[in-house]
Amino acid sequence: MLVRETDETSERVEALPAIGVPAISPSRLEGLWKAFLDAVRGSTLDYTAAPIGRSIAMLAIPMMLEMAMESIFAVADVFWVARLGADAVATVGLTESLLTLVYGLAMGVSIGAMALVARRIGERDTDGAGRAAVQAMMLAVGVALVVGVVGGRYAAELLGFMGASPSVIAQGSTFTRIMLGGNATVVLLFVINAIFRGAGDAAIAMRVLWLGNAINIILGPLFIFGVGPLPELGVTGAAVATNIGRGTAVAYQLLTLARGRGRISLTRQIGLDLRTMLSLLRLSGSGAFQVLIGMASYVGLVRIMATFGSAALAGYTIAIRLIIFALLPSWGLSNAAATMVGQNLGARKPERAEQAVWQSAFYNVLFLGSVGALFMAFAPQIIAVFSADPSVQQYGVPGLRIVSGGFLFYAYGMVLTQSFNGAGDTWTPTVINLLVFWLFELPFAYVLASRVGLGPSGVFTALAVSYSTLAIVSVLIFRRGRWKLKAV
Repeated sequence: MLVRETDETSERVEALPAIGVPAISPSRLEGLWKAFLDAVRGSTLDYTAAPIGRSIAMLAIPMMLEMAMESIFAVADVFWVARLGADAVATVGLTESLLTLVYGLAMGVSIGAMALVARRIGERDTDGAGRAAVQAMMLAVGVALVVGVVGGRYAAELLGFMGASPSVIAQGSTFTRIMLGGNATVVLLFVINAIFRGAGDAAIAMRVLWLGNAINIILGPLFIFGVGPLPELGVTGAAVATNIGRGTAVAYQLLTLARGRGRISLTRQIGLDLRTMLSLLRLSGSGAFQVLIGMASYVGLVRIMATFGSAALAGYTIAIRLIIFALLPSWGLSNAAATMVGQNLGARKPERAEQAVWQSAFYNVLFLGSVGALFMAFAPQIIAVFSADPSVQQYGVPGLRIVSGGFLFYAYGMVLTQSFNGAGDTWTPTVINLLVFWLFELPFAYVLASRVGLGPSGVFTALAVSYSTLAIVSVLIFRRGRWKLKAV
């Protein structure tokens, strides 16, 4: 007879005598299904007092579903673009590398927004949470405006700087111009969803992203191939569909905030609050630098990969999209841990915050380790779904397998990094990223690829080793506990 402890009660679970596998009773299944539905609906829960396992589930389930939808979009997008040839996939890969800088800025503001909102909610200061949300959106609009003007004007030159061939520039410059020029949709989408997560409204953030990406997935092939009355825009059609989908999602976010449907409302906080803005700038500045370090390392890796031709770059792009497919749901668990840390530190419960982090990390190991095993076992079949070109497959298959080998380590690294951020300790992961990605990963990738002679496999190897190194360093620093003393 096995005994399993739950959050609220202990229940007996009979073991199947033949194989020793626990049998789950109908009542247990019903309870799990109810918990899942509660999380998706966004049922009200006090994350500073409810059982930790239930709190993590209520936050992580919608966050993981949200990120899963983002993963589906990322894979669906490259699936259709791959039908246009290696140059089209290379265009998307190079543009995504440029957009990582935009994502870095957006995620930096998101880190600051989530930390401030979560801390204010934990302190029971809903007005303060609303003020933080408004300042974050104002900062997001300013960032997007600057990037949009520069990126829209110099799209072709930026592609050339990234090592694009003349054919890629000719085919893809309009795609790049639309994606960079319309970056406000992705910046606001990131930042406002971070506000929802910090407040504990993970289900709202999930619905927002599902709406935007569902529109994107439907419109993508229609604009790419010119279905019905729509024009055939090729790779440019993917950019048009993306901006329409994300723009619709942002409109839904703003409507939700204006109507006060979540834990915070913006009806009384409109306008500049200098003190809150300065706090946000401090957190977001170091947060943006932290993310940009990691993102810029991807740009460097793509630049190294581009020296091996369009086939290698296409294989790298497909493999990385599949890796993102796995990592994005894991970000859901990481963000759940960050929200738990922020709210519980605000409620003066640091030990509860730490317990939530380790529990979230364990769940992430189970999830990401399973996905990594599948990727390693079925890499040829998975890559073949996205490209039938043998020259692309010869790079994508080993790349997917190599990076998947570091998933178990990175599962911990992701959760711990976000937990530092949730506590407002944004400089610790910034320094870790600087050391691991710039001072180690990029030189290591160059040496393995160009000097040792491993070629593209050297780039993937450097990526996997860096993931693992980041996780080990993060665990050692997290155990010191200084993040518990951070005030925001």
